[in-house]
Amino acid sequence: MLRYTLMRLGIFVGCLVVVWGLVYSGLAPRGLGDSNGLWVVLLALLISAPISFVVLRKERDRASERIVRRVDRMKSNLEANRNQEDEADDTARTQGQAQGQTS
Repeated sequence: MLRYTLMRLGIFVGCLVVVWGLVYSGLAPRGLGDSNGLWVVLLALLISAPISFVVLRKERDRASERIVRRVDRMKSNLEANRNQEDEADDTARTQGQAQGQTS
């Protein structure tokens, strides 16, 4: 997941540099008033999102598979803990009933 995030950030930074260069060279329009920095960042986000979607497809699939495996492992651990608690509770109840019958 960290690898995907760093790759996505790298694509954004690359787009930010390119957009900044285009805006300051006059090839892309400047923002209104003092909004030029925000304009550059938003334009870079708008350009980097579809690039990341296409270029990082395999890495995104790998990251999601790892997340699914972790979630499945956590679910199975949780279920095993529940079963242990149920078994301990059943054992305690049967022992309590057996003691109540012998008294």
